[in-house]
Amino acid sequence: MYFCSIKTDNMQIYSQLIAQKLSLPEGPVSRTLDLLASGATIPFISRYRKEATGGMNEVQIGEIKQQYEKLIELSKRKETVLKAIEEQEKLTPELQSRIDNCWDATELEDIYLPFKPKKQTRAEIARQKGLEVLAKLIMGQRREDIYDCANRFVTAEVATIEDALQGARDIIAEWMNESEIIRNKIRHFFRREAVITSKVIKGKEGEAAKYRDYFNFSEPLAKCSSHRLLAMRRGAAEDFLRVSISPNDTHVWEAIQNIYIKQDGNSDAIEQINTAKQDAYKRLLKPAIETEFAAAAKETADRQAIKVFVENLRQLLLAPPLGQKRVLAIDPGFRTGCKIVCLDAQGNLLHNETIYPHPPQNELTKASMKILSLVGAYDVEAVAIGNGTAGRETEQFIKNLRFDHNVQVFAVSEDGASVYSASKIAREEFPDYDVTVRGAVSIGRRLMDPLAELVKIEPKSIGVGQYQHDVNQTDLKQALDQTVENCVNQVGVNLNTASYFLLTYISGLGTALAKNIVEYRAANGAFRSRQELLKVPRLGAKAFEQSAGFLRIPDATNPLDNSAVHPESYYIVEKMAQDLHCKVSDLIGNAELRNQIQLEQYVDDKTGMPTLLDIKAELEKPGRDPRQDVKIFSFDETIRTIDDLKVGMILPGIVTNITNFGCFVDIGIKDKGLVHVSNMAEKYVSDPTRVVSMHQHVQVKVLSIDMERRRIQLSLNISGQ
Repeated sequence: MYFCSIKTDNMQIYSQLIAQKLSLPEGPVSRTLDLLASGATIPFISRYRKEATGGMNEVQIGEIKQQYEKLIELSKRKETVLKAIEEQEKLTPELQSRIDNCWDATELEDIYLPFKPKKQTRAEIARQKGLEVLAKLIMGQRREDIYDCANRFVTAEVATIEDALQGARDIIAEWMNESEIIRNKIRHFFRREAVITSKVIKGKEGEAAKYRDYFNFSEPLAKCSSHRLLAMRRGAAEDFLRVSISPNDTHVWEAIQNIYIKQDGNSDAIEQINTAKQDAYKRLLKPAIETEFAAAAKETADRQAIKVFVENLRQLLLAPPLGQKRVLAIDPGFRTGCKIVCLDAQGNLLHNETIYPHPPQNELTKASMKILSLVGAYDVEAVAIGNGTAGRETEQFIKNLRFDHNVQVFAVSEDGASVYSASKIAREEFPDYDVTVRGAVSIGRRLMDPLAELVKIEPKSIGVGQYQHDVNQTDLKQALDQTVENCVNQVGVNLNTASYFLLTYISGLGTALAKNIVEYRAANGAFRSRQELLKVPRLGAKAFEQSAGFLRIPDATNPLDNSAVHPESYYIVEKMAQDLHCKVSDLIGNAELRNQIQLEQYVDDKTGMPTLLDIKAELEKPGRDPRQDVKIFSFDETIRTIDDLKVGMILPGIVTNITNFGCFVDIGIKDKGLVHVSNMAEKYVSDPTRVVSMHQHVQVKVLSIDMERRRIQLSLNISGQ
């Protein structure tokens, strides 16, 4: 969706509708849309245009953009509807006005339904036989004998009176199906009392064992959680379950029974109308509105699932980095051995080979000597060990070694490492190495800087979230891509060391400009200032405006080039320094000087107090990394498999995934344990993300162990940070 397509005559309407939908002030919404229309990115608007937006964050700006795109799609649909009705020469001024003022997709389709081109329906076939006149006579409910009327329509194509009446009822049923009054009445009951029901398909009980919670399940649709609805839909898609949504049919019939019925109407005609109405409800209205509500429920479930996925991904991307340290990384294995790589502080591959400390080779002494040798030769500061197969055994092997200097040992999530190692990106980075080497490098780099490494992996392959393959894939990709972009720009990147893949997510750059930056850097050496970015081919003023504030140059001549202060605001900092008779570098290094700054003096037409407060915070810690420090974690050494567990045990664990029904915790064995929301706290928990975070170190209690299904139920006690 390109914002240059905004129609100025609709902008005010869009602003009003979005502000109302999101409960936001109309002014900031309108200005945000203007900024998006000008080509500004969400991270840029959020960070550097707070005066215009009223300080809205990335999520709110993203919601504005999303709502705008929906309105654009609705506007296009309205144009299609108007054109179709006009071609039928049925577009009246009143109808056009109603469509022009309609901003509800369901209402628009209801308006269009009577004019929608018909397929060869039962009603259309009846019309072709000339039975529409009879249908109108019946609906008139006059005192005429209905059967005598129907007899007049018996022809070669309509063999009997009953055939004529059936055709008329088919037409009446279609009219009722197109009635906004009836459709809205039925929607009311679906909304108020619809129940979703799931039943196993007979004969598939064995194959569908994983869905046995839904073999005979029902609950009010309004209370059906995202994960339950998506689970049932998956079971239905795999042809294991039959899922339906229905209100109380008796209540619906009571509500619509008297619609179109005249008190003094012909009883035979009324009987025909009621028969048509029952047919319309069962054959047309109920299935259509059930589909409508199923789609709406799916959209709501998708939105909730995507929200969970986005939050998990955000936390993973912003996980604590070890930083620029020399790392020995290990991709563990038993039979195939442990692939080891040595990386320098910038993540460059220096050495790789394979050791076999575990069965069946058991070359423990040889492997120990090799690790000690490499740690000494490359002055290794930390060891990163993949947490997959043989991870616990390899971690114990490393911890049993005695190094001649301090070496930290970390278990690192392998989720997505194998996907990266076989990807085009990995082949471009390491064309001369196989997937095992690439995987080990990814594990090591993920310890050093999770964000820089995880951006190379398709977010869906990182192993977080719930039912990510069942939700709308376009919406999921859009949300995840925006999350990655927000996180990268929140942290900022070193312009002289960032990979091409990381640079693509910087505000205003993208693939082509990221490649141009890397090529320019390779040809001309390190950037010495942000201003030098304008020498990069095809990087113009707009791209510079959008990207410069998120790019850092640690050794730049101007210290502001290593901060989040935007170049457009350098003049303000320079004026502050001038007023205090010092250099910009003095402001950064001297708290006493900074405290003398009177921010009110620097408010002007372009810069308000929100930006000035951000500038002052940056001067205190320029280029600061918002991520926390990395911490070492150890599992209980006595627990190796599910057989070692006992109910009541208190164990250390790491949160590996968060869903809207709880969180999964790694306790050092193959099977993850589930902490259900009901076991997260003493009080009711509506949002697990407010209680736990990804990779949080926790203490858990074993509540139950289902050996058959290998399910472990845990309760949560959050450990000290």
